[in-house]
Amino acid sequence: LACHHGRDQWQKLTLAAEKDGTVTGFKVELLADLGSHVSLVGGGVPVLGAFMFNSIYKFPSYQFGVQTVLTNKTWTDAYRGAGRPEATYAIERMMDELAVEVGVDPLAIREKNWITHEELPFTTVAGLEYDSGNYEAATAKAKEMFGYDQLRAEQAERRARGDRVQLGLGVSTFTEMCGLAPSRVLGSLSYGAGGWEHASVRMLATGKVEVVTGASAHGQGHETAFSQIVADRLGVPFEDVEVLHGDTQVSHKGLDTYGSRSLVVGGEALVKAVDKVIEKAKPLAAHLLEANVDDLEFANGRFTVRGTDQGKHITELALASFAGHDYPDGAELGIDADATYDPVNFNYPHGTHLCAMEVDTETGQVRMRKYVCCDDIGNIINPLIVEGQVHGGLVQGIAQALWEEAVYDDAGNLVSGSFVDYLLPSAADTISFEVAHTTSPATTNTLGTKGVGEAGTIASTPAVVNAVVDAVRHLGINDITMPCTPERVWKAIQQATSEGAVQ
Repeated sequence: LACHHGRDQWQKLTLAAEKDGTVTGFKVELLADLGSHVSLVGGGVPVLGAFMFNSIYKFPSYQFGVQTVLTNKTWTDAYRGAGRPEATYAIERMMDELAVEVGVDPLAIREKNWITHEELPFTTVAGLEYDSGNYEAATAKAKEMFGYDQLRAEQAERRARGDRVQLGLGVSTFTEMCGLAPSRVLGSLSYGAGGWEHASVRMLATGKVEVVTGASAHGQGHETAFSQIVADRLGVPFEDVEVLHGDTQVSHKGLDTYGSRSLVVGGEALVKAVDKVIEKAKPLAAHLLEANVDDLEFANGRFTVRGTDQGKHITELALASFAGHDYPDGAELGIDADATYDPVNFNYPHGTHLCAMEVDTETGQVRMRKYVCCDDIGNIINPLIVEGQVHGGLVQGIAQALWEEAVYDDAGNLVSGSFVDYLLPSAADTISFEVAHTTSPATTNTLGTKGVGEAGTIASTPAVVNAVVDAVRHLGINDITMPCTPERVWKAIQQATSEGAVQ
């Protein structure tokens, strides 16, 4: 009750298509509950989602409208994904319904409408330019890992036998706009701040490097990834880099961590600062080596005179700069540098997530059998951190689909206000996920990276709900309101069965 809640939208969706499944238009009408008051980004969450309802598809027409309302509920604000999960859930549920209407496989209907990799860069109907990606490759890899065709065959066998426990397969493709981005664009949307990030690199006389960043970590491993970037680019040992953040007395400039922006924006600021360090050190290196600046080469942390083995390491130059005993006339001592990076575009990771769910048609009990995802987040700096981010995101998205719900009574009281009544999953409630990646480097930053922090949450919710609905669709069910609790699934089955009996 004391903290903000994540999502509260009613979505009215209208999808138009040709009989062959080619989508001709998509209309989105949202009613967004902001709760008791407009919070930090609460009113902006539906607006962020507005750009993503078309997802990876080349829809020729699109209309979006939203009405925000204030109620006596707890206020809503940005929660992992912030508008993008809501948009992905909407379009991926609708694409499944279109596949049923047309009578084709859910993957086939997506392939018919998605942007091919040859068409990238591509300006979408919502006005964004997707710079890189390959939806075909990610889907093919996920499908192979999943054993899609074999599971479809098993599903058909179970239905033919009339098994008590039915199998459903859920599909979710996604892309997102992250690395919140050009400050001018955010300004045009009346966003409260810009999309830039700041970094400082301090070269100490001891040979150590201090990095100050405005992107403050809270468990994502920024210190490790940022140290890798700086160490590789400067040519110093990884363990000699210290990352400082999270204290305004140390890091007084920056816009912090959200929107999958830490690496693609904060990391780029670091790259710019490191490059400035190298450029500032070059005249000092030339002076000490008695060489022309234009004759110097920099590699593996050393400035060398082209064609010779004469050289100075960057840490030697840091010490020389500190000592100040010998430096060029008119030069300023010190090779430390600051940099601010303002992105030129949003960042567009994408992926395909596939989920197999078993549903007990007598009790409504649901059980996850298999979950596979193949995400394209561009170049990967640290695979272990990426895997952790994906796993964490998956559990949060799956939890929305199956367990988590803020429930109010008719008087507006929150009746799920403790963890006795609010089901927060543990590791025991989930399964081991199979995670893979394809790589289409981003073209809008030097590292070629894309955001990963929100990917799992954005894609997993529709994958799970689509799987649950797919398991019982043959009974006449085409939707179950989240979370898909055993009670709701059982009630949906009972209602469909009774309606079928009446007919």
